[in-house]
Amino acid sequence: MSAAGKKFYLDLPLKVVLTEEGASHFISHKKKLLRFRLADNQEEYGISMDHFSPMSLQNMILVDYVSKLEISMSEFVSKRQEIMDLSKVIVYSILYKQFDREIFAALIQCDCVRRHNRSNPGQLIDEKTKISDKQLRNHLAMKENIIQAARQSILEPVWKSIMSNKDYTPEEKNIYLLMTEKFLNRLSLMNWYIITKFYKADGFIQIMSVIRQSLASYMDKSKVAEYISVMVMELALNCENTNMRKEARILYQGIENSDSLIYDPDIRSKIVQELVRKHEVVFLSWKIGGGSTSIGKQGSLNITLYNKDDEFQEVKENIENKMAADLNKKSLIDFYRQMPEGEEGTDLGLYYLSYLDDACKKVNVKFESLVNQFTASDLTVISLKFNF
Repeated sequence: MSAAGKKFYLDLPLKVVLTEEGASHFISHKKKLLRFRLADNQEEYGISMDHFSPMSLQNMILVDYVSKLEISMSEFVSKRQEIMDLSKVIVYSILYKQFDREIFAALIQCDCVRRHNRSNPGQLIDEKTKISDKQLRNHLAMKENIIQAARQSILEPVWKSIMSNKDYTPEEKNIYLLMTEKFLNRLSLMNWYIITKFYKADGFIQIMSVIRQSLASYMDKSKVAEYISVMVMELALNCENTNMRKEARILYQGIENSDSLIYDPDIRSKIVQELVRKHEVVFLSWKIGGGSTSIGKQGSLNITLYNKDDEFQEVKENIENKMAADLNKKSLIDFYRQMPEGEEGTDLGLYYLSYLDDACKKVNVKFESLVNQFTASDLTVISLKFNF
């Protein structure tokens, strides 16, 4: 997420669909919610952002205020880095949340916590424990020295391991050092309450050990964020180029090679202007988890790309209602293999898909891709599903 960290603001037309908690928060702060129809034809409530800091968006995701995000544009090339940064912010946010949940589940199973529970049945620390954020903040405000000492005790061996790893470049070492701090900094107040409560108690070594193990695991998982952002961008560019070829054939009838047109900067600019005028856009959405109460789905991410023209809803409903038998579902890799030879961008997409698939398998991230094709139209919906 280094790129996202350097840039303080992203300029993208972002629709943010809120969870019930998120909607309640904004309404209580007198923020008027927008009602908008998304690319999947669902009407949702949320807010729009077109100039925002990655950190503010990440904070919203971390407190379970966001259920879905969507952008739609006629061309993506000019916003390539910002879209990749946005994708990485979303993936990292999910990883931070999963890391926090995993740490809590591990801490309440540690021997020192279980001993405390047996000795203090009226002050149990388990999955049912409810302490308000205000109480936790007040408590931890008096434990700042212990927090810093505990953080140092946990991270020092990890840092030494990173610095002594000869396979890492100096840049990679800096990234991993920063990443370890980011994961710890985003631990919940409840986890820090447990850490400070048992700091230097008999058995704290076990607490440090489980945190370090999870930290190593999630540092490995975080590597897929880069692959995902590249894959998303390649697919978006392929969708964009498909639209541009169609428009080029309309604007420049008789030209056989539309690729020669869309890669000419001046002509490409004219094509983009025409696509904007016609509201021909590519939709890109991220659906985040299932909320804090959806067991097994909290770490899920569903990324969807599809084209949608002015008649999309009518075509979509007509096809789904009357021609369901013509719906072909296949994996993304099969979809690419079956495309005609010479399709621009196909090899790159397949190349990154293979890397993404391998990267996910290595770090135990579940990944599947699916392409829904409606044979009676040009509509193609690409889904990338992850479970971290």
